[in-house]
Amino acid sequence: MAESLFSKLFQGRIREDSCFSAIVPLLKLISLTLMGVLLAHPKAKLVPRATFKLLSKLVFGLFLPCLIFNNLGQSITLKNFTLWWFIPLNVILSVAIGSILGYLVALICRPPPQYFRFTIIMTALGNMGNLPLAIISSICHTKNHPFGEDCEEKGIAYASFSQWVAVSLVYTFVYHMMEPPLEYYEVVEESSIVEDEIQEEEDQQRDYDMILGNDSDQLSMPLLHDAEWPGMEDKEIDYSKTPFVARVFNSLLFDSLRSMPELGTLEDNGQDHNGNYNHPKSTTRCFPEPIVVRKIRIVAEQTPIKHILSPATIASFLAITIGMVPQLKSIFFDDDAPLSFMTDSFQFMARAMMPFAMLILGGMLAEGPEESRLGIRTTVGIIVARLLVLPLIGIGVLVLADKFGLLIEGDQMFRFVILLHYVTPSAILLGAIASLRGYAVQETSALLFWQHVIAVVSTSMYIFVFFKFLMSSIA
Repeated sequence: MAESLFSKLFQGRIREDSCFSAIVPLLKLISLTLMGVLLAHPKAKLVPRATFKLLSKLVFGLFLPCLIFNNLGQSITLKNFTLWWFIPLNVILSVAIGSILGYLVALICRPPPQYFRFTIIMTALGNMGNLPLAIISSICHTKNHPFGEDCEEKGIAYASFSQWVAVSLVYTFVYHMMEPPLEYYEVVEESSIVEDEIQEEEDQQRDYDMILGNDSDQLSMPLLHDAEWPGMEDKEIDYSKTPFVARVFNSLLFDSLRSMPELGTLEDNGQDHNGNYNHPKSTTRCFPEPIVVRKIRIVAEQTPIKHILSPATIASFLAITIGMVPQLKSIFFDDDAPLSFMTDSFQFMARAMMPFAMLILGGMLAEGPEESRLGIRTTVGIIVARLLVLPLIGIGVLVLADKFGLLIEGDQMFRFVILLHYVTPSAILLGAIASLRGYAVQETSALLFWQHVIAVVSTSMYIFVFFKFLMSSIA
């Protein structure tokens, strides 16, 4: 409908410019997002917040894994696995470049000292989850796109192939960067008792409202915490909300570490029946363990890397395993495959991912920005670096990679997915990580709100630029 309307307005001349297909997909996504804003707006209250949380769980646990399994499983082969190696490398490269940009922003804008690392990580990690998949799906359902007949299958396969790397980075690099700063932790500890009491009262009121069937709009936790990884708060461990790494590496005496519990090596949280900490197993080794090595080992044991097995990650691993084994692939994905009825049903559910993901994003934006102590100058600096500067660097990375022969020859969708790693706003998942770590929760919420509002313009502009760039390379 949008295409026919614009075609009539411009008397058919638009179809002559294939770059028009770069604008229409964003208009589709914006319209879906605005529907979510309208449904979740506090004044309208057409759909309660609890409904959006349930929709988020459906997208996270069902629709997204089905989409990834079907498209990645059909496209991946052993040969393709060796050809696609630059996609995960580019994820790491984009985060590294974003971190350098964030460090420069922190030096120039001078945020409050407790938000120095926060500034870096909010610039570094972009949205590599639902948003790129929604953009690709919308583009591939638009006429005149330059990606061929297998546009959606290849695009979603490429984007899905990068997600497991992004999730791994979230639970390693991002998890530790979002640790509460040690020098400001005492303030947090002093108010922890009051916060625990308030949280307990809120939990009791929540249970009471659920029993009576009251409106659940009174829930205080921002919707963005459940937007891309619902239930993240359930993965909290003993040291999630403490500056554990800083205390480990700032300890001067080796004996101070001997009294610290080690997860994974002790039972009952490292305590014996008398409530005293047991000695670590490393003290019984024949040779003394170097202090630095032991500190690194303790931090590694505290990194919850086991939590990366989300439904989408499991679907990616299954799709890669099945796709690279021809005998297994023929069982699921051939025309006469015995289990084709399963993949067909997965496909039905996968089609719901894009519209529901955009509705959830709209519901998140309907809550409005939180109060932030980050400062306007730092907020603007992060937005400019993430949404305007980093995409230009992404084009430079693509040109260099193409020059050195690191990309698949003639595959424009491969190049487009590489560029998408640089153009998206900060990952919504950072809101869940901030809540999990108890660090800069309101600042994350406010920054994500403004980034996604401004990304409506910046993403449209850069996708138009990307299309021009890709088509000029074809010519």
